[in-house]
Amino acid sequence: MLDGLDPRNWNVSPEQGAIAALALGIAVVVVLALHWLAFSLMRRVVRGTHTQADNLIIERLYKPTRWLGVAIAVGIVARHDRVVAVPWEALARFVVPALLGWLALAVVRGLADAMEQRLDEREDPIAARSRKTKISIFSRVASVVVIIITLALVLIGIPGVRQVGVTLMASAGLAALAIGAAAQPALKSLIAGLQMALTEPIRIGDLVVIDGHTGRVEEIRMSYVLVRTWDERLAVVPTNRFLENTFENWSRSSEKLTAPIFLYLDPIADIDPIREEFLRWVATHELWDQRTAKAVISDARAETVTLRLSVSALTIGDLFQLGWDLREHMLRWLRENQPEALIRRRMEVEHANERADGPTI
Repeated sequence: MLDGLDPRNWNVSPEQGAIAALALGIAVVVVLALHWLAFSLMRRVVRGTHTQADNLIIERLYKPTRWLGVAIAVGIVARHDRVVAVPWEALARFVVPALLGWLALAVVRGLADAMEQRLDEREDPIAARSRKTKISIFSRVASVVVIIITLALVLIGIPGVRQVGVTLMASAGLAALAIGAAAQPALKSLIAGLQMALTEPIRIGDLVVIDGHTGRVEEIRMSYVLVRTWDERLAVVPTNRFLENTFENWSRSSEKLTAPIFLYLDPIADIDPIREEFLRWVATHELWDQRTAKAVISDARAETVTLRLSVSALTIGDLFQLGWDLREHMLRWLRENQPEALIRRRMEVEHANERADGPTI
């Protein structure tokens, strides 16, 4: 190992430069060959497994480990060659922390991809969405922590930044207040994201209603949640809104729901035949799960009565389709079999006609 190197005395002859370049090239080629051989063997091993999770981890680790191997090769040469040692010692304080941070980030994301790959949503969709949400949030938290630590290690290697840190230590009280004030939104978002993962008020794939938006939760980030509406719009909702405000989660514990379909009829409508036709038609529909099918008058006014038809389905998508089909069928049946049940605006004109036909002056 070379000690006491002074960059100011770094005088390199052409012969020394050629020897250093040759040694560096040989070391890098050897390391890259060993890296390729190792990953080829690992790919061959995991190819025989029944899951793709291992492949995802290997692909995530391929690039960072390759560049880390190059850095190790350069470091080995620098321990025995002054020509390489001087620039390497200046670069290593930045390159090594960055490569280690890249490797740690690849491990975090590779494990997250592997765990998501192992999810089987066919058996228990609710549990699968719950695990997917936790994996997504915790992997992002771990990624943020890795990035922050990596940046801190890189900045420590910069003499100017290190001196600024020493100067700020003299006014630790003011610096702490300033950092606390500046970091408050970030810390609030971080805590909100962790609370979202632990309490699970929403999960990826849940159908929610918040701030007038109805849609599926597509992505959960530390500071906001993406909700995909039925018309393909993407609503960006701050994470804190789900923790501090009331919202509806239609698939929190199950996709099974009951939906009301309202028919507004004339008071002279004969309800019994309508109820019989509703029950007959629902029993023949393939999307009805046979849990709920009721027809009751929920409101009665001078000009209208409200007939509430309740139906249920296994999933929210099936329930929407069942409701649409039910409305169309009942309206068609009313027009064909009981048109007088449809609301019309009427005026009693019999007495008015008698007065009009009476004697005139």
